[in-house]
Amino acid sequence: MPGLYIHIPYCVRKCLYCDFYSVATSDRPLSGRITHTLATDHSEFLDALEIELSQLPATFAPETIFIGGGTPTELSDVDFERLLTMVRTQVDIRRVEEWTCESNPGTLTRSKADMFRPAGINRVSLGVQSFQAENLEFLGRIHSGEEAVAGYQLLRDAGIGNINLDLIFAIPGSDRGRLEEDLEMIIRLNPEHTSCYCLMFEPGTPLTKLRDDGFVRETDDLEAAEQYQLVRERYLRDGYHQYEISNFSRRGYECRHNLLYWGAGEYIGCGPSAHSHWSGHRYGNVANTRVYCKALLRGQSPRDFDELLDPESKARETLVMGLRRLNGVRHDHFLRETGFDYRNLGSPQLQKLTDLGLLEDNGTELKLTQKALFISDAVFADLI
Repeated sequence: MPGLYIHIPYCVRKCLYCDFYSVATSDRPLSGRITHTLATDHSEFLDALEIELSQLPATFAPETIFIGGGTPTELSDVDFERLLTMVRTQVDIRRVEEWTCESNPGTLTRSKADMFRPAGINRVSLGVQSFQAENLEFLGRIHSGEEAVAGYQLLRDAGIGNINLDLIFAIPGSDRGRLEEDLEMIIRLNPEHTSCYCLMFEPGTPLTKLRDDGFVRETDDLEAAEQYQLVRERYLRDGYHQYEISNFSRRGYECRHNLLYWGAGEYIGCGPSAHSHWSGHRYGNVANTRVYCKALLRGQSPRDFDELLDPESKARETLVMGLRRLNGVRHDHFLRETGFDYRNLGSPQLQKLTDLGLLEDNGTELKLTQKALFISDAVFADLI
């Protein structure tokens, strides 16, 4: 099941915690920033992106498409419509079953919402993160809780029947009371899918600098773990199915595109900083919009690196990605797909993690235990 990822590298402003590649399109005060950026002309970027899409392999027919960023709905109506038309004309979409577009409540307009379904988009991921004013201000979000609810309703009114809402927990200065209110609002809105992430202090982000300079105190691990457990219990009690460490859905609404990543499937990424895994190669584009555009417009490659994975490295990567899913990795499937037995591939680390109660091997499949979910990154580091 191949997939296509398209990266739109623009945001109204960068959130404090974000380490994804994007550029803020205005330095005006927020009150005038949104209006200004929604009218910004990104034709040069779209020209370059169209060239890259036209160079996709002739046999490439994705079953999933994911337009992310950045903020895809930062584009003006004219540019957004051009983007959707470009995908439909340059990509073989006859096999597409799931087409997702990310959106920020602060840039989602009725006109854009009305473009989704006619273009073929049948799933929208709305970056809410919180409904609490204090949390949103701390994170540097451009929208209010009320705008998040209004954006969700816009999508429903536009006929979108598969919506994901993102949420962040372990926000410094916040508490479980606010998190419970956020969870209650998610439950009340009743999206088909919700992703809930622990706030991370990534290297090089403004948030990490604030922490290192002593202006912000990171939520301690015990409190963060308890908040994660609160998230899990609340969603599971309301009938959501947890199928990945941070992802919950109604049955049948699991994100097929992300399952492709976690299942070590093949995908091609277009746009600055986008990564691909295709025909045994892993490669990525340069994380610089100006350099990306210049290269493609001059007939050159925008790639920053291209590597051929050796079989063992690919198998280890497949194991770690597969363990993100709560149903784990099936022994027979892994052996058939990679040619490796994960018991030999991961030894002795595998045995150590099993003895510590972090991994469970029932003879048929290997998976994280409940107590390993919140510390999964430490588990994965031992297996790479």
